[in-house]
Amino acid sequence: MLLSRKRGAPRHREESSRFVRPRQGGRAGPRAASDNILTVVEAAHAKNAIAIPFPGEPIRLAPLPSQQAASIGAGSIAKGEPARFNRIAQRPRLNRYEFVMEREASTTAAICASRVETHDGEKKTFGALLSSSHAGGGLFTSSLLLSVSFGGPRGLDFRRTTRPEDSMPKPSPSGLTSDEAARRLAEFGPNAPPEAPPVGVFTIVLRTLKEPMFFLLAAAAGLYLFLGDLGEGLFVTFGAVLTISLVVIQEFRTDRALRALQKLAEPMAHVLRDGEERRIPARDLAPGDVILVGEGQRLPADGVLLSGDALVVDESVLTGESAPVTKTLAGEGADLAFPDPGGDYTPFLYAGCMIVRGSGVAQVGRTGVRTAVGGLGASLASIKGEQSPLQKRTGELVARLGLFALVFCALLIVVYGLIHGDWFEGAFAGITLAISLLPEEFPMVLAIFLAIGAYRLARRNVLVRRSSVTETLGSTSLLCVDKTGTLTQNRMAVARLYVGGAVEPVPDAPDAEQHRLILAALRASSPNPVDPMDRAVHALAERLEIPAAGTAIESFPITPELLAFIQSWRVEGGALKAAKGAPEAIFRLASVSEDVHARYAATVEELAREGLRVLAVAETEATPGDCDGAPYRLLGLLAFEDPVRDDVPAAVAAARRAGIGVAMITGDYPATALAIAHAAGIDASGGVVTGAEIAETLPEGLGGKIRQTRVFARVMPTSKLAIIEAFKADGNIVAMTGDGVNDGPALAAAHIGIAMGQRGSDVAREAAHIVLLDDRFASIVAGIELGRRISSNLRKALTYITAIHVPIAGLALTPILLGLPPMLLPAHVVLMELIIDPTCSLAFEAEPGEKDAMLKPPRPQSEPLFGTRDLLLGAAQGFVVFLAVLSVYVLASSVSLPEPQARGLSFATLIVANLTLALADALPKGVSPFARENAFFWAIASVALSVVAAGLYFPPLAALLHFEPPATEDLVVASILAMCAGGWYGLWSRLL
Repeated sequence: MLLSRKRGAPRHREESSRFVRPRQGGRAGPRAASDNILTVVEAAHAKNAIAIPFPGEPIRLAPLPSQQAASIGAGSIAKGEPARFNRIAQRPRLNRYEFVMEREASTTAAICASRVETHDGEKKTFGALLSSSHAGGGLFTSSLLLSVSFGGPRGLDFRRTTRPEDSMPKPSPSGLTSDEAARRLAEFGPNAPPEAPPVGVFTIVLRTLKEPMFFLLAAAAGLYLFLGDLGEGLFVTFGAVLTISLVVIQEFRTDRALRALQKLAEPMAHVLRDGEERRIPARDLAPGDVILVGEGQRLPADGVLLSGDALVVDESVLTGESAPVTKTLAGEGADLAFPDPGGDYTPFLYAGCMIVRGSGVAQVGRTGVRTAVGGLGASLASIKGEQSPLQKRTGELVARLGLFALVFCALLIVVYGLIHGDWFEGAFAGITLAISLLPEEFPMVLAIFLAIGAYRLARRNVLVRRSSVTETLGSTSLLCVDKTGTLTQNRMAVARLYVGGAVEPVPDAPDAEQHRLILAALRASSPNPVDPMDRAVHALAERLEIPAAGTAIESFPITPELLAFIQSWRVEGGALKAAKGAPEAIFRLASVSEDVHARYAATVEELAREGLRVLAVAETEATPGDCDGAPYRLLGLLAFEDPVRDDVPAAVAAARRAGIGVAMITGDYPATALAIAHAAGIDASGGVVTGAEIAETLPEGLGGKIRQTRVFARVMPTSKLAIIEAFKADGNIVAMTGDGVNDGPALAAAHIGIAMGQRGSDVAREAAHIVLLDDRFASIVAGIELGRRISSNLRKALTYITAIHVPIAGLALTPILLGLPPMLLPAHVVLMELIIDPTCSLAFEAEPGEKDAMLKPPRPQSEPLFGTRDLLLGAAQGFVVFLAVLSVYVLASSVSLPEPQARGLSFATLIVANLTLALADALPKGVSPFARENAFFWAIASVALSVVAAGLYFPPLAALLHFEPPATEDLVVASILAMCAGGWYGLWSRLL
């Protein structure tokens, strides 16, 4: 017989090649020559239902890995209902067959334990299927637990395997207790894929030794040792080891910050524990937990659907099939044996799959590596994060400079050897020059700034998912934000009722019409509410003690064509449908007269002007046909109150002072949107533009239409994308917030997509660049302020690195070209690097932001974070330091100071100029040099000056460095000159 389908559900999809449907009479397709034949020889009874054993019709199972399926004949079940095992799914990967039955079900039925006989006469008991039908009829599908493995030529060996899902307790309405959940978590382990092991010290050291810098240091140390200068060789080696230690410390610091971010970014799950709904990390789920799932969520574990409405799941991550599949409810008491993913009308849910539509309650069956997606865990853990664009550009720059340095090193060795005949001295000069030319700090500084910056942002409840956003966040020029939950408190409460007379506050004792309105609104809300307005309706009904009084049968989610949620109910005396949604959608459903429409529309406008969100409610007797074709009766309006957050007006004002526009995009009524905009301080002088107007405007004309508009109402997700693209085309750096499934394209299109961490869907979070952990608008503005600080400090650090390498390289080469003795030797450059590395990675990163950072306009889109202007500025600063130090060395040499004394005086000048340059570049305007944030700098400066003093006045160290102590008055004059050379730009920029 033909099977009917549940009204409103999608038709059964064509089966994949691993399913074979038998023809009438129970015969399958071509039979394999090596078929094993099993015959059902007895059956059992249970709960007034019996499995008829299909006499004379053998079960034929083709041995794996053949792709031939088998057939089983038709019989009858319980009270003569027609039924058919019309599909046997072969699971080659799992060595299992799955018996699937489809039938018209209106009573409870069960297939109980049966015995089968193999071809050699051995009898085996296999499986059991026990399930209950859907109320109201419809398509029923379930699976017989039958795990089959092949033990050799004798035929089939039926085995039951023990898995977590087999031992799950019967689902409890209150979920697991905390103690039981902890026990199961300890038994089965965390619900998480394998984590990549942390990077070890040996790995970091090995990676560091591959850098050109350490190749050059090793060459210098080898030369010293070859020439018999053990002290200098050991000193250079010690410097290299100390540099590696600093790199290891910084790597561990970065890794610790990234792991802290990963912990914050862990997926969450809504679970029932001890009778309460809780939001816990998904890794804490245990087999047997009862979880709430809904549209836009990625399933946290494998499980079975216990209850819900129209759940449709995208399983393409596991099956590769783009078409989503429809889920049915698991029967009571059914054993669980998870089949392969794919196929409609099964109760099995798989971790990692996305819920496209509907919501429900599920019981966790498998967690962690035991899930269907668990096998991918190791692969996912090994995926490396992608570098930001700036990291890629600087990496390429360092590689080119490294090649240039090595070539120049070889050239200088050859020229020096040919001219002076001293090849070893030429080698030292060439190595020193090459080390000075390598800005190897660039990659390290970028990695540290982006990682520590992301951690600092997370402490402000702004979780960065893509490191490139840290570079862009500070240049945001336009914020496009949702109203509900971002600008408002997201604490919906029903504030007004309207049933056709006057608008009234919610009474303590509603009259008959108000009671019917609230009851219908409750029936038109999700039984497991996630939406704030559904929660508000449930809270109102509970407070007024108005029960739903019936059983939900079928749900029809909101669609772009019909902005209303409709739910069918079986109630005493029959069935009905309740609808709740946008007033214009409900008016259309109810086919109201013009007079009623005008009266209700005026009431909606009046309520909207108060900033209230309005929904209409209707009801009808359940009749066949489409949900929007039934004769609904309009019952009234519910007005919801959701006040603006207290900190929003100040945050909006701060954003506007910083040159950042704030636009509100909402699905609410235009009058409601304008009222909230005025309360939040958003510029509403440009009026309001609706989604319908956007849809009617051509893309090329949309930019001009919305350029001055900051309030958008009745906007659908497709219109959001058009708004974002228009603002981008107009030259804005756009940040946009979103939380729904359909917000994904607009979030991905924005320069900075911001998903809501508490109420946002997994789809939105995965499409976004940033996750807002507390859903507050003020956190976005605080994040932009911190982003400006990070960008500014990073630019200063990169400028400083550029600047300080100019005098080092110049002083390594110029004295040789002038015929003077080399001023810098490899040991001196190693000392400089030991000062530069912590200065740029610690001192600059810890600096506070500029006092007036949020009083300046954002960085133009065309201006890079570190571009030609910054390179030239660094080069100019470095050149001034180079001239100052070179003049000291040349003058000292010209007045016949001994070479070690001239070298010591010049090196001290270089160190003081370096520290002054660092402080001048890093220190923000209006911040004292002795502020607490500068503790890192003064610690580094103290160590550096102590080492220089020891090098000048401690004979053993002075001998290693080829120094002699200069005259005190010479050192004072040189230090003053160094401070002027290093600090001129900082002083000039502050005076301006």
